[in-house]
Order: sequence, then C-alpha cells, then structure tokens
Amino acid sequence: MPKQALSITRSEPVSGSNQINVDNSKSCKLLINPAEFSHVRSICYNTRRTLGQNGNPVRFSAVNPDKISFSVVFDGTGVVPPQAGTPSEVCDQIDALSGIVYTYQGDHHEPNHVQVLWGTLIFYGRLQAMSLNYTLFKSSGAPLRARAEMAFLGFVSKEEGRLAANRSSPDLSHSVLVIEGDTLPLLCQRIYGDSRYYPEVAAFNGLREFRRLQPGARLHFPPLR
Repeated sequence: MPKQALSITRSEPVSGSNQINVDNSKSCKLLINPAEFSHVRSICYNTRRTLGQNGNPVRFSAVNPDKISFSVVFDGTGVVPPQAGTPSEVCDQIDALSGIVYTYQGDHHEPNHVQVLWGTLIFYGRLQAMSLNYTLFKSSGAPLRARAEMAFLGFVSKEEGRLAANRSSPDLSHSVLVIEGDTLPLLCQRIYGDSRYYPEVAAFNGLREFRRLQPGARLHFPPLR
C-alpha cells in the first residue's frame, strides 16, 4: 500500500450547520510525514475566589478547542523524490503551505480554516503558530532543508458541539478496532445506520479487499458531510 502523505486542505464552515466544505483544489501534501504529533484536549474551570471564601471550589467553565501540533521537514536536496504537483524548491514548498494555512484572506477577513488529514486523523481548525528553522543551504544561500513547527486550534460549530454529546452520531469521526467476524458493511451499518457506505470507507482507508478484514486492524470512519 502506498504511503499516505499528510495533507492540509483549505476548508470553509457552512454557516448555521455542522457542514464543512473542503476545497481539494487548495491542498498541500507534505513530502515527509511527521515522526510524531501531539493532540491536546483541555477543560477550563473557574477558580475565582470571593472575599472571605474558605477553600477554592473548581467550577466547570468550558471545553477548550482541541489542539494538535507536529514538526515537518521540507527537503530540496532531491533525496526525497517530489510528488506530482509538489514544488521541488524548499521556499516554494513553504510558500504553498503558507498560502493555505497562514495567508490572510481578504474576502473572509481572516486566515483559512483547514482540514488536516493523515491516517486516522481528521482535524478541522486553523493555524495558531508556525515556526521555521532552516538547516541546510545552497552555496547561493537558498535553503535546501527546513523544519517547521506547527500548531493548530480545532474548530467546532455549535451543531457539532451538540452532536458531541452523542458519541454514536454518524456526523462525528470514528476509529474502530476490527475484531473477528467484522465486515465493512456490518461496521457501516453499526456506525452510520446504512451499510451502503462501505465503498467510500474502503477507499478512505486504502483497502483493496474489504470482504475480509484483518482482526486487530484499525479503520477510520469519517463523518458524513
């Protein structure tokens, strides 16, 4: 099975719904996948005290947006063969990525929302920070290699926040560990309430043979959008 490259794609939430339109024409695939990434979930509590209060009660305030961060390498030495449509120069690779995650969009008056897709990870959010470290150069001074540290804050619509209370909802992502006897139509019926989604799930997971699932394998079932 070919390696799945981490891709970052421009997306746009649809106002008043849990739908997100993904613009596949504005996508950047990384030549080198991260060695690891972190996914942080946190809860905010109100710990403010009042005058004369004895003790410090902790009251729930809100669930903070999810945050993911990872480090990626851009290479222009030729050691990593470029993919079709991917620039060979490091500066051009960084510009292509910045145009999706960082550049201010005048028609929306804000940077883009993006979809980060890699393996079982489907993350919708916006760039919080990107730090670039150039580590190798041509004799002209042009960079041959760079490392980018990136952090993204998750985006959740009001409708998705409501759906999050029901983890079995077909409008949320699901990661499933295959057990003996599982079939893809059966899992689709269980998660989506409709077995007919199995071709899409098979394609998403890169399955060539969907009639025989390997016990212990982990499959990702994307949300219905």
